[in-house]
Amino acid sequence: MLVEITELFGIKVYSHKGTYIGDISDIIIDFDRGSIYGVYLEHSNPDLVENGAAISIPFRMVKSVDEIMLLKNFPEKVKVKSN
Repeated sequence: MLVEITELFGIKVYSHKGTYIGDISDIIIDFDRGSIYGVYLEHSNPDLVENGAAISIPFRMVKSVDEIMLLKNFPEKVKVKSN
């Protein structure tokens, strides 16, 4: 089944435990391989990601995509690196 990348924007992303992580705001493409590298969430769940920071999730972590995106796994808590 072919899907346009723009159809992924706004899809809600959930952890393997069913916890809401955030909505897809952009797609990261690997042009060398001609494939999707990952998805970008500009705003994330502050219960899972420190300060609700923006995160990218590698596509290899995706279990399924339909009306929502379900991940194979996701950490209990993500800390943000300080510069």
